[in-house]
Amino acid sequence: MRVAAFFTGGAPEVINLTLYSRSYCHLCDDMSAALNAFQSLRSFQVNVVDVDADALLVARYDELVPVLIGHDANGAEIELCHYFLSGDAVRDFLLAQPA
Repeated sequence: MRVAAFFTGGAPEVINLTLYSRSYCHLCDDMSAALNAFQSLRSFQVNVVDVDADALLVARYDELVPVLIGHDANGAEIELCHYFLSGDAVRDFLLAQPA
């Protein structure tokens, strides 16, 4: 698992996102890189998880990869997008999280 942390300005709470990915996936690389555009909006950490390392993850996400999941303040997982980054969904999720 790779962890990429993006920090902005000193916000006390770091928002956690999970990017379900695989090593030979150019869409996964594109989504990971596109998340950089949101660095100035809120502090967040992206945990990159290789779905191919876990049969359960393959069963759940195989054809959807890349999949970006947001984790809200209660720990609930919210699918923000798959295949391509939805800037609106990511922005709305980040702004909805407590500061």
